[in-house]
Amino acid sequence: MNRRRNPYRNLDWTLIGCWLALVLFGWINIFSVLHGENHNIFDFSQKYGMHFVWICISLVTAVLIIRVIPAAFWQGISWIAYAGVILLLLATLALGVSSHGSQAWISIGSFRLQPAEFSKITTSLALAALMSKYGFTLKSMPNILKVAGLLLLPMALILLEKETGSVLVYVGFLVVLFREGMSGWILAIGFLIVLEFILTIITSPYIAMVVGLAIFLLVFFFKKEEYILGGLVTVLTCVALAFLPKVLEIESVAAVNPLPAHAWLAIVASAVSVFFILRLIIRYPRKTFERNAFIVLLCGILFVLSVQFFYNKVLQDHQRNRIDVFLGLVDDPKGVGYNLHQSMVAIGSGGFAGKGFMKGTQTSLGYVPEQETDFIFCTIGEEWGYLGALFILALYMAIIFRIIIMADKAKDSFTRIFGYCVAMCIAVHVVINIGMTIGLMPVIGIPLPFLSYGGSALLAFTVMLAIFIKLEFDDRKI
Repeated sequence: MNRRRNPYRNLDWTLIGCWLALVLFGWINIFSVLHGENHNIFDFSQKYGMHFVWICISLVTAVLIIRVIPAAFWQGISWIAYAGVILLLLATLALGVSSHGSQAWISIGSFRLQPAEFSKITTSLALAALMSKYGFTLKSMPNILKVAGLLLLPMALILLEKETGSVLVYVGFLVVLFREGMSGWILAIGFLIVLEFILTIITSPYIAMVVGLAIFLLVFFFKKEEYILGGLVTVLTCVALAFLPKVLEIESVAAVNPLPAHAWLAIVASAVSVFFILRLIIRYPRKTFERNAFIVLLCGILFVLSVQFFYNKVLQDHQRNRIDVFLGLVDDPKGVGYNLHQSMVAIGSGGFAGKGFMKGTQTSLGYVPEQETDFIFCTIGEEWGYLGALFILALYMAIIFRIIIMADKAKDSFTRIFGYCVAMCIAVHVVINIGMTIGLMPVIGIPLPFLSYGGSALLAFTVMLAIFIKLEFDDRKI
């Protein structure tokens, strides 16, 4: 008699295997960081013992999601879950516990929960539910506003918790939107925001606005294929503006001038932009490119004027200091840049094959603060070397590209969109975390998925991955 075939043999065991390898590898590296004189990895009074408990909780939760909960449940509960986490974020603002300058945790006895980590799951589910509706398109302004509101609400609440690192993860959702038909304007604007922010901090608002205006002129004329005229106008405009600050410093002018150069440039450029926006709306409503270009220019000017307020009033001192170190404005390897300096020393000292498990000097002597959480990658670099780091990167690449490939093959749009959300959330975390440990990103405090110590992050990423595995498994049976 033929045995009944186990349907779960068709689960994506590649993803499951990569998850298990990362989780176990992370656990032993957390033990290496924190063990001290204790060589019992199952000591539940220590962080590494508790992390094993979280691994078990995450594993049981994943099994329940895959074996018990129907795939259709997640689409049905998406908006309820989204609203529930929004309420948790509000509760965190009112009743949350502060740690490292952020009020991002809800404490119940010895148990602490970070709702911001779970907001990535619920936002992904809600976004997939919204965009998978029949006839949904990102060419419609009402739909764009719905998506913007869905993403900006949790971002704003997380920002109020002063958990800036978690907000940056939401940048990954732009790739999802672009994949689903969002205009390239949004990605271009995202790039310009980063560029203008950096220029404003390291130079001045005036230079940032001049660069923004130059980019606008080049794009505007090159779109019309007027390359020579566009280049000439751009050069002449920038040369003329280069002399404006000097003109305003002339004694007779300075005596009657109440505003700095960047204020005059903002006023004139804003007035011109508003004039052309209204003119194009009234007389030439079909010229959407020109209208959108002037709207982007106007928004760019307003953004530059708001950077200093955001930098000085919204960001915390340690966040500003870390950005200053990253941008090269401050060289302080013994102070603000201590974490980064020690992390790079640890990774560099590992060499090709590493110093060996529990033999890293930077790790065992505790030179790198927060090494079990945000800087876990430098432990891997020191004790396992280039080979260990390459192994971890290979696992992450396997997970990310495997999810993207599976999402592209999905018949159901909800599964496809949610899959892309999961892949981008993991990718952004990996890029930022590893980037900050090797000096390519500012130190902002963000965990490495499945590896870093932290129950909320481990459980949240595991749930996201398990939901996708379940959705994809059922999608193949359609």
